[in-house]
This record gives sequence, C-alpha cells and structure tokens, in this order.
Amino acid sequence: MAKRKMEIAASLVLAFAAVAWGAGTSSAQQTGFKRVELQKHDLSVAGRETVQARGEIDAGAAVPRHTHPGEEVAYVLEGQVLVEIDGKPPATLKAGDIFFVPAAQIHAVKNVGKTTAKILSTYIVEKGKPLATPAK
Repeated sequence: MAKRKMEIAASLVLAFAAVAWGAGTSSAQQTGFKRVELQKHDLSVAGRETVQARGEIDAGAAVPRHTHPGEEVAYVLEGQVLVEIDGKPPATLKAGDIFFVPAAQIHAVKNVGKTTAKILSTYIVEKGKPLATPAK
C-alpha cells in the first residue's frame, strides 16, 4: 500500500512538472512529451537514487528548458532530436547517439524528425527532489 502511494505521489510530481514546463510556451510545446518511468532504485550513496525512464517526444514537439537534481545519461532509441545544453553548442542526434547532462545544467530537447523520438535516460539524482524543474 505504501509503495502504491509513493507511485501515485511520484506521478503527481511528474504531472505537475509537465504542466509547469508548458506555462508560457507555445501550444506546440505544451503537448507532445511524456516520460515513462521504467525503474527507480536507491543507490549505495546516501541520499541518491537512480531513475530510468523513456522519454517520448512527438514530431515537432519540445521539452522546454529545465534542470535535474543530478546527472542525466541518455541514449537516443528512435528519431532525431536537437539537444541544447547551456554553455555547449547545440547537437542534432539520431538513433544510436548518446548525450550527458551534468547536474543542475539547464537544457532543452526538440524533436526535429518526422516521427516520434524516443530517448532512454538514466538519472542519478538527489532522492526526494522532483526529477525535473522548469528553468527560466
């Protein structure tokens, strides 16, 4: 029962983050993205956990600028995306490519292909914090 309550709470946090990302952006950016959590585990380092998720971005949609409370290690499963990480040149990536986002680094991702893009991300984050926070 406690596990189910935690799953519901985590879902609500992710839903809130998705709504917050959409605030102040065009309608094309408000829809078209979902994150499907695949697994979550505590790490041997106190206060840290790993979350693995599959992100799905519809053609033409974007995940607006945001941060994570830890690192993101990502692999493009399908499609083509433009990854913009503050302080680095934008990178257009396709299936089979990888990218890394340092902790608290502002970044955004846009699907620049013609089909749904899918990204497998592993987050190594501070436990108890929202997985993503919108950036200004």
